[in-house]
Amino acid sequence: MNALIDLNSLSLDELYRELGATGLVERLLRLAHDEDLVGAGVSGDITSRCWGEADGMMSARVMLREPATIAGLVTLPDLIAVFAPDVDVSIDASDSDTLDAGAPLATLTGPASQLLRMERPMLNLISRLSGIATLTHRYADRAAPVKVLDTRKTTPGLRVFEKYAVRCGGGYMHRMGLHDAVLLKDNHLASCAPDELAKRVRDAAVRARADRSLRFVEVEVDTLDQLDRLLTLEAGVVDIVLLDNMPAEVLVEAVEMRNNSAPGVLLEASGGVSLETIGRIAASGVDRISVGALTHSAVSVDIGLDAI
Repeated sequence: MNALIDLNSLSLDELYRELGATGLVERLLRLAHDEDLVGAGVSGDITSRCWGEADGMMSARVMLREPATIAGLVTLPDLIAVFAPDVDVSIDASDSDTLDAGAPLATLTGPASQLLRMERPMLNLISRLSGIATLTHRYADRAAPVKVLDTRKTTPGLRVFEKYAVRCGGGYMHRMGLHDAVLLKDNHLASCAPDELAKRVRDAAVRARADRSLRFVEVEVDTLDQLDRLLTLEAGVVDIVLLDNMPAEVLVEAVEMRNNSAPGVLLEASGGVSLETIGRIAASGVDRISVGALTHSAVSVDIGLDAI
């Protein structure tokens, strides 16, 4: 079995290429193309078609209209390939840059009809991803040096882009999906008797590792008794224990238990994490904090395209 690439160790450019190799980037951009330009029995940009000047050449600049951490500029060549193959681009900033309002992000030149049909999908994507990067930057700053991770609470179909944006904001990627890591959650464990927990987790971990490489095996717990049982397992069975919705003072107890019994196990806090609480959670001594809000609560950044 080939080992999985550690996506969090890659540079942003390397990460985007790795995500693109799944084919999802092109499929998602093609879908964006079709939802704008292909209808039931009709196709094309009817507005530009009826406005004769759209046949000429045009130059325009992508402009940041509020302070933000940028994500999504890496998609511009792929967007051009799908929407505007005759447009040239000069990129004026970099993903992960934190910039002030008024900063130019990119300059585009080419046939007006192509530029106009790319405008809204391009701005939608870069605005959305920059919103995620900006919010992630705030969380990561308050939690430092503890790692902040995303979750699977992503927009259906946009996960590769949104997880890339988390990296741009200084966060880390959790599992990509159900296929690359084990995360036994409360609904998995609902039928498991307390005294069977350790054995059943061990058996599940062995089965999971038998036919594929995994990023990790993780188990969610909501009591210290469950944690205590998992800490009796031999090293290497469970990589991470997720401490769900535990107050900061209970997290401190959990860290002490781990340090005394199984120092190789990582502890991840999740649930009830906000910008107001993440500092206290980080101070408890946990190794990582996963935050669904990075993707499900991010607000798109105001970015526009101005003709020049």
